[in-house]
Amino acid sequence: MFDVKDTDFFDMEDEAFDTIVEKDISFTGSIKMKKAFMIRGKVNGKIDSTSDLVIDSDAVVNADITAERVLIRGKVKGNVIGNKLIFITASGALDGDITTGKVVLEPGCIFTGKCSMVRSENEK
Repeated sequence: MFDVKDTDFFDMEDEAFDTIVEKDISFTGSIKMKKAFMIRGKVNGKIDSTSDLVIDSDAVVNADITAERVLIRGKVKGNVIGNKLIFITASGALDGDITTGKVVLEPGCIFTGKCSMVRSENEK
């Protein structure tokens, strides 16, 4: 196997997340947050975060997303900007474009869209 930097949010416990949208919640609108956020339910709209975002395995998200690091285990339809990393696991599906510095697509994931790799200001 290989080691991927910036994936410590795989090991984050529920307590590490400031907010969790649980499976029984359906939300429509814009979400802005500064702390780690997890979605297990349904979200429609726009998500803007200056921290990490985890789309859990049962989540269904129809939104354009901007976050530092994005972990997709569920289903996402929309464009995703990950300032540091976008990671789609084998159970994840993304229908939309990716813009990020680092991307990991696990074997078995579904990705339909374009991927643009960009360097951060620190890496130039």
